Amino acid sequence: AEEANLPPLTEAQKNKLRHLSVVTLAAKIKCIPYSVLLEQLQLKNVRQLEDLVIEAVYADVLRGSLDQRNQRLEVDYSIGRDIRREELSTITRTLQEWCQGCEVVLSGIEEQVSRANQHKEQQLALKQQIESEVANLKKTIKVTTAAAAAATSQDPEQHLTELREPAPGTNQRQASKKTSKAKG
Repeated sequence: AEEANLPPLTEAQKNKLRHLSVVTLAAKIKCIPYSVLLEQLQLKNVRQLEDLVIEAVYADVLRGSLDQRNQRLEVDYSIGRDIRREELSTITRTLQEWCQGCEVVLSGIEEQVSRANQHKEQQLALKQQIESEVANLKKTIKVTTAAAAAATSQDPEQHLTELREPAPGTNQRQASKKTSKAKG
């Protein structure tokens, strides 16, 4: 509007303004049609537009891809621009929604941690219960073997050994049976 009052722009300055215009459009639209870009950037053909977008990508002004089949620029990321007062309420609302989402995720994590701790406590209690039952069974076995050994007037350890191992004659019979069944 006030072009007559301003000094003429060099080609590098025009490209910089075009890059910033693409960034402004990218903040509003994530898939920008070529027709909109050509009109906003005042370019003559698609080749110039694609070159400009490639320059912007290499300058790390934006990240995205050119969809030549559908004639559009798909923006993944663009640099930030100065914000206007009108945008403050939108930014505040977005940040509040983000904080609420973080609180929901945090409460979910805390709930999972408490459930995991309860499960761990239950497993420890079960382990202690099993260990005490095993200890009680060992004591019971010792008492019964001692009582049986006392009834036969033997050493309790010797009685336990006899219970574990069969009589010497039975092993020899089994061994002879096994050898007779074997071939050759």
